[in-house]
Amino acid sequence: MNEIERALRVQLAGTYRVFAMLGWAELIYNHITLRVPGPQTHFLINPFGLHYTEVTASNLVKIDLDGSVVDESAGRVNPAGFVVHAAIHRAVPDAHCVMHTHTTAGLAVACSEAGLENSNFYSAQLDGMVAYHDFEGITVHEDEGPRLVANLGRKRLMILRNHGLLAAGSTIAQAFARLWTLNRACEIQLATAALGRARHVPPEVAARCTRDALQFDPAYGAGQDVLDALLRQADKIDSSYKE
Repeated sequence: MNEIERALRVQLAGTYRVFAMLGWAELIYNHITLRVPGPQTHFLINPFGLHYTEVTASNLVKIDLDGSVVDESAGRVNPAGFVVHAAIHRAVPDAHCVMHTHTTAGLAVACSEAGLENSNFYSAQLDGMVAYHDFEGITVHEDEGPRLVANLGRKRLMILRNHGLLAAGSTIAQAFARLWTLNRACEIQLATAALGRARHVPPEVAARCTRDALQFDPAYGAGQDVLDALLRQADKIDSSYKE
């Protein structure tokens, strides 16, 4: 393992702890995957059976696009995670990191007929950025992968209908910044629904908000400062993810 991969493993394991800290863990399910540098498309995934608070740099499993383990890990891989993530890693060159969650707010919006409404500060920053994929059941069938990728298109955020949220990015931080913003938009939408009909943001204002939002732009750090701050918080709770 070279120094670059080691550093990526530490950051990825720390991000699993951040997800747990934010309440984004789903028992032992769901995944954050990260491609590692090299001529082959290999990516890191959490070992099946561990809670996010148990994921460490050393127990992350490195697999190829066929789901075969390519390191010395004894960990198992959840097929439901592999199918979705492998399809995106295979087909989208800049999708080095892929995140998928089943948060209550995200899943609620995914189950709604309208999907994400353009009605709050956060959704206004995602104008035209969110794709949709219809529910086909538990994602264990490889033939779903190409359809999901086709629906994703050039977008890097997706609402999986009746299922949850997905984000991709060129870095962990960029994917996280995108997912956090989408999830936050869903949280506000869910809270607003309890008050009645939402007041929608005019399309021209949403378009301007999306242009003005810099948190996804690599030129402005693409969320790295935010992720670093959360990793420091995770360190205060338990820094064993670095092992």
